[in-house]
Amino acid sequence: QVQLVESGGGLVQAGGSLRLSCAVSGRTFGTYAMGWFRQAPGKEREFVATVTWSGGITYYEDSVKGRFTISVDNAKNTVSLQMDSLKPEDTAVYYCAARGLGETYYDASKYHTWGQGTQVTVSS
Repeated sequence: QVQLVESGGGLVQAGGSLRLSCAVSGRTFGTYAMGWFRQAPGKEREFVATVTWSGGITYYEDSVKGRFTISVDNAKNTVSLQMDSLKPEDTAVYYCAARGLGETYYDASKYHTWGQGTQVTVSS
């Protein structure tokens, strides 16, 4: 059974950086790729970024392109999200999630396993 544990959230000023990590245990062939989603108060959960375990394919939500970088470390079974030039509108709970091959990468319902989330707060 796949389990995901996020870490690295916190409070940062606008323009600052944070690095989120997701530790993956029990990984199987059914875990083709990983994604990061976020949910702000009163809003729906939204896609942020995704990467395949091979590291070869990545996609980003338009508002984070050029500021966020998603990466994997196969040796450590971790997925990271480096967030630079943070803005107050990036404030949300960030979730790590796993999906299988062929699933739509931006659709949260296609991810079969989720972490507990980590809070990111960006002050202006």
